[in-house]
Amino acid sequence: MARALAAVAFLLAALLAAASPLGSAAAAAGKHDIPAVFAFGDSTLDPGNNNGMPTLVRADHAPYGCDFPGGEATGRFSDGKLITDYIVESLGIKDLLPASHDPAVTVEEQASGVSFASGGSGLDDLTAQTALVSTFGSQISDFQGLLLRIGAPRANEIANKSLYVISAGTNDVTMNYFILQVRTVSFPTFDQYSDYLIGRLQGYIQTLYSMGARNFMVAGLPPVGCLPVTKTLNSGAGECIAEQNAAAERYNAALQQALAKLEAASPGATLAYVDVYTPLMDMVAHPQKYGFTQTEQGCCGDGLPAMGVLCNTVLPQCLSPAQYMFFDSVHPTQTTYKALADHVVQSHIPKFIK
Repeated sequence: MARALAAVAFLLAALLAAASPLGSAAAAAGKHDIPAVFAFGDSTLDPGNNNGMPTLVRADHAPYGCDFPGGEATGRFSDGKLITDYIVESLGIKDLLPASHDPAVTVEEQASGVSFASGGSGLDDLTAQTALVSTFGSQISDFQGLLLRIGAPRANEIANKSLYVISAGTNDVTMNYFILQVRTVSFPTFDQYSDYLIGRLQGYIQTLYSMGARNFMVAGLPPVGCLPVTKTLNSGAGECIAEQNAAAERYNAALQQALAKLEAASPGATLAYVDVYTPLMDMVAHPQKYGFTQTEQGCCGDGLPAMGVLCNTVLPQCLSPAQYMFFDSVHPTQTTYKALADHVVQSHIPKFIK
């Protein structure tokens, strides 16, 4: 009788797990053969690669990291963890995705995943060069160097089975085109610049593919017209800048088409487009669903255009970052990243479970 009851309980638990999106995602993640996660791009994925660089785009100081374990400012542009930290945790690979430039991280630790992303970088080399940070191309070179240090044949297997997370383009669009407008001469229309950026992204993905990479998650642009810095620089407007959001939507549509074509031309590759625009817009429209009381201003500076070295303890700070959508005038809070990560894990990770 006891055995029968135990069997029924086990069956009910299995059925409930299968019916739950979170349960199914966790179950799938537990049976994967993904050995590592590698990240490329900008500050949304940078866990501290800019630390020590002669750039203003750094987050290795308070109040950044105030909600990170131990309250440490690691270089992550947020109050706590990033999306990639939650992804590797969900896969059971490690608790955090470290920075490739961190001298304390060994080759063996990097072999199970590391981020090469650099805050202030983009798909356009001019973006990174202006910010004095790592270009996307140099990030790929750093990855190639890691594979050489790991050595064949193990490096080949890691490269082939790992998950590659890419998030870039926001700095190109916001800084180069809309704010500083340094690219409007070479590209008179936004769509021309969009095509240029997507073309460069395709080239980077093809380079990684030639190195053995097959599993890609590529993030689209966020609603750039809703960033606090964008609103502040547009006469302090409280509403999102519709024209800039419309441009981001066109970029995302073109990116999805390009990824579909590239996937079709790349045998064995999976190129998943990650929509961050829609969930972020939902946060703006329905903040109460996420526990937010403020979506227009960053916690650091409370309305001032503060980011990087300009976000510091001299400026006013909010009392509860978890109630804010943005931590500074550009970057989301840990709460926002966690919500996005949950979406990614449930919607996209199952595509890479083999």
